[in-house]
Amino acid sequence: MRLDLTLRMTQKLAPQLIQSLKMLQMPVQKLEQVLRHELAVNPLLEEIETEEPEQESPQETELVSEPDSRKEEETVDWEDYLRDDGEYDVREYKSESKELPEFGVASEKSLYEYLLEQLSYLKLTGEDIEIAEFIIGNIDESGLLSCSVEELAETLKVTPERVERILMKIQRFDPPGVAARDLKESLMLQLRERGIDNNLAYRIVDEQLETLDRKSHLQIAKTLGVTVERVQEAMDIIKTLSPHPAYGRFARAAAAVIPDLIIEKNGEEYVISHNDRNVPQLRVNAGYKELLKRGNTTPKETKQYVREKLEQARWLLNAINQRRNTMIRVMQAVVHKQIEWFEKGVEHLRPLTMEKIADIVEMNVATISRVSSDKYVQTPHGVFEIKYFFNSGVNTEHGEQLAKRTVKQEIEKIIASEDPGKPLSDQEIFKLLKQQEISIARRTVTKYREELRILPARFRRRTTT
Repeated sequence: MRLDLTLRMTQKLAPQLIQSLKMLQMPVQKLEQVLRHELAVNPLLEEIETEEPEQESPQETELVSEPDSRKEEETVDWEDYLRDDGEYDVREYKSESKELPEFGVASEKSLYEYLLEQLSYLKLTGEDIEIAEFIIGNIDESGLLSCSVEELAETLKVTPERVERILMKIQRFDPPGVAARDLKESLMLQLRERGIDNNLAYRIVDEQLETLDRKSHLQIAKTLGVTVERVQEAMDIIKTLSPHPAYGRFARAAAAVIPDLIIEKNGEEYVISHNDRNVPQLRVNAGYKELLKRGNTTPKETKQYVREKLEQARWLLNAINQRRNTMIRVMQAVVHKQIEWFEKGVEHLRPLTMEKIADIVEMNVATISRVSSDKYVQTPHGVFEIKYFFNSGVNTEHGEQLAKRTVKQEIEKIIASEDPGKPLSDQEIFKLLKQQEISIARRTVTKYREELRILPARFRRRTTT
């Protein structure tokens, strides 16, 4: 028998922090559902009636300090817990929203929530969980990863190999093909999921995908040294694959978008407010004070129960305050860095990383990811996902940087103005962008076109009479 003494460090989050992170991750419609549930199960919480006069609320909510730990029940200062200064009532987070049209709320699970649920089944710990959550936060609605492994590694200050290792785990999630970096990888992942990654279909995707729109089945057969019949069979399999693995199951078209934040221009400044007018406004029920002030006449079990529910109420209201404060601070930083977009229009979106905003607000990058994922903001230019404002840059020939979204908009304009009888190839689009001093590779043009869900030239051709 051999005895070993080992020291293992584990990271354990406090219940308050876990609750705050969950709140921060929720879009406003989910937050409303959670608070309605808490109202039903915690008797110490009550909703402020709309008739009651609302107090002025500052734009940024000051964080409420976390409660001190209490070891002995009878030494608890209940007056400190339930003081009358309104520290935990609705005035800390009352609605600042303006009147908006009524929106329907979709109850179906989003792709982001679905992937996070699967992540919880993996045995990841510590920083690996944050890396995985950040990867999932950068998966777009089509199911593809919106940035490179190198960009993720640079933002998270970890090695690309570590990000790649965790990405491979996420790429085994449902739906098949999710978290792929491009169309080719997504199709290959889907074929592997079906167990047919050693057949001709896999080889065609791997070796011939970029030329499929220019080659006939006969040409592909000659290149690969197989019969035309086999190529036809392989192409029939490829046609059953999805270029956008998440579309269909997680389509958001039927779900009304409810913005979490509202940005309005007031004079020369942009004012950011919360759209939580449908969220119940909560406070601690003052009626329980009398119960706790009775001293020894109140049974010990009753005091313990009330104390537990009071702690839960306190943590909940604190988490709401932190959510509001964090979202406001992050959005203020975004507006400051994207001020040209707000002043001049959507064509003036600048490159901006979550790391940059994290440095400005002195928060973790994973926190910025939680704020931006699956949440929307109403701006003078329309409603946008908060994640929209984060994107990497593309260099021009003069050394300036354009946002990826701006380059995509240019590609859309070029294709929209093409001759339907002679649609432009990706190479021709590449040359036109170069004339505009936008320097990107031809394969990048192909990637952006696919992300825009625009078909290759051969499928865009229309005959005119």
